[in-house]
Parts: sequence; C-alpha cells; structure tokens
Amino acid sequence: MGTIAENQDAWGHYDWSKGGDEWSHCWGGTESLWWTTLFPRVRRFVPAPRILEIAPGFGRITQYLKGLCDELIVVDLTERCIAACRERFAGESHISYHVNDGRSLDAIADGSIDFVFSYDSLVHAETDVIEAYLAQLGRKLRPDGAGFFHHGNLGSFRDAASGALTVANPHWRAESTAAADVVRYCEVAGLVCLSQELVAWGGDVLNDCFSTFTVRGSVYERSYQRFENPRFMDEAARALELARTYGLDGAIPLRRDPAPRPVARGPASAPRGLFARLRELVSPSS
Repeated sequence: MGTIAENQDAWGHYDWSKGGDEWSHCWGGTESLWWTTLFPRVRRFVPAPRILEIAPGFGRITQYLKGLCDELIVVDLTERCIAACRERFAGESHISYHVNDGRSLDAIADGSIDFVFSYDSLVHAETDVIEAYLAQLGRKLRPDGAGFFHHGNLGSFRDAASGALTVANPHWRAESTAAADVVRYCEVAGLVCLSQELVAWGGDVLNDCFSTFTVRGSVYERSYQRFENPRFMDEAARALELARTYGLDGAIPLRRDPAPRPVARGPASAPRGLFARLRELVSPSS
C-alpha cells in the first residue's frame, strides 16, 4: 500500500457507485456484515454518548453507528467521502463531519470521545498513521473511552534480514503495520490493548487484525487477549448463506420501521447494549 497522498488519490477517484457495499458481498450485504460480524465485536462498548468514526468512506457502517449515540463525528482524508456522508445523512442533525490530512485528530476536543471505530479502511494505512492516531486518542478519549480498529498485520511477515515481505499481498494492505506494534503504540499513548483477533482475509495468511483498546484504568480494562482466526472468512460464508436463506441479501426488501435513536447512558452503563434491552422487553413483568 502507498503513502497518505496515494491513499487520498485512490479513494478520491474510486468508483463509489455502490457506496462501498461491494465489499460486503461475501456476507450477503452490509446489513448481514454489521449484525453477524461487527456488532458482536463492539457491543460491549455501545451505545455511547459520543462516537468517532475514522475513515467512514461513503457511510457503509456509519448508517449503523449513528443510531448508537447522541453525537457522531466522522473524519476522513478524502473530501469526496465526507461530501457523500453529508448528503447521505443530511437529515441527521447529530452528525458532524471533518476532512483531515490522513493522520490528524486536531478537530476533535481532548477528553470528548466515548468510543472510536474504524473498519475496512486502516488496513491501507501504514504503521506511522496507526501510531499517530493512537497517540492522539490517548488524549481524545474520555476516562472510560474505548476503541475498535481494523488494521493490517502484514508487518509481521517480513524477513528479519532484508525487510522484504515473505507473503503475498493481494488485497492492497499496508505492509508495515504489525499487530504487536499496535499493542506497543497503545502503551505509549496511555491506552491498554484489550484484545487482538488476527484474521485471514481472503486467504490463509493472518494479514488483518481487529484490535480493541481502552484508556488505562477504565472500567473496560482487563488482561490482554489474543486470538488467531485463520477461518475468519468461514464466518462470512455462513452469514452469506443465512442472508440468502432469509432474504437479507437484497432479494426481499427489508421492512424499515422508524425508530428513535437510543439515549446513550454513559460509558459505565453502555455495555448493557441492545441485548440487555431486548431481555428487558421479553422478560415477564413482576
């Protein structure tokens, strides 16, 4: 993968006619991707009062995050992506938008973010960008703030002597980012890496990583967990079959009932999430 400037050029001129949903086809669509893969991995942290999404693209996941907060801030290095998000979510008064330089969070107030999220974008960011974002998030997150980053891991597959990559890179991943480095960047920033799930994206190499992190001393802090998941795409294949079976792949229109945004209750109670509210609804009254 290239520099920040090359990323800016690539996504500024990309054919966004499908809004990024083409990257969800392995799951049977973006709705299936969100509910089967992403939401289970972040539900401990949402809803949250103020969410920051880094590199939203055309709002593929933004459409779900916006209903899990009182305020959503989206930051992208591509003006075209921010313009598309503004247009797509024009009716949402609780979303603010910022174009950055590919590594700066200067537009975000210190101590203001409860949850930061980035999916399917930072895999193209080299390790210096990941380090820069985490260094700033050490200041931007609230005392119980937390985050989820989907980033690359190809930096773990370099020859010690030559520095050359020892595996193929068919998915245009950043080649310098390694999961172990992200743990170190968190420590330097005053954050704690809670977990890392190393996944094989489109092959048998653990080329990607899902990292969750929090502020040191927060209610979320616990011992570090590491999980190697070489069969991650089996999860996508299963989701695709379910989506096809139950008409969630676009073959049958989804019913859209208007629903108010949930009122975020603050980080201490945020982990209750959707499942807790559902249990309240189905539990017999006393």
